[in-house]
Amino acid sequence: MKTYMAKPQTVERKWYIVDATNMPLGRLASQVASILRGKNKPEYTPHVDTGDYVIVINSDKVVLTGNKLKDKKYYHYSGYVGGLKEVGYEKLLKEKSDFAVKHAVKGMLPKNSLGSKMFKKLKVYKDANHNHEAQKPELIIVKGARQ
Repeated sequence: MKTYMAKPQTVERKWYIVDATNMPLGRLASQVASILRGKNKPEYTPHVDTGDYVIVINSDKVVLTGNKLKDKKYYHYSGYVGGLKEVGYEKLLKEKSDFAVKHAVKGMLPKNSLGSKMFKKLKVYKDANHNHEAQKPELIIVKGARQ
């Protein structure tokens, strides 16, 4: 019996909508990264981008568990001496919640050119409005929402 290997030309891509309301950031990111990689499909092949497009809405309503809202920090470095900047996640989620979701998902994708292609299929919006109605996205329920 031969092993099936997907070819990039034959992959069918779908569009999915994920509602981030009351979802912990890490659980949301891991499940979205899995869909972007194509691990939810039976024809998943590690060296081929078999993933689908994902639209994440309501990123303003994502939550962090425990004390992470106060303690967790986002760091970035400008490259200059004394150029290390840090922002608390409380401020980051208020001002740039879409960036926080993208950053979490990007960290769970492969660190190579294939991961870059997968990341381009992620669209994140702060509220429920998006401009992808023409693609007829399906609403997909991800596990782990807080009550």
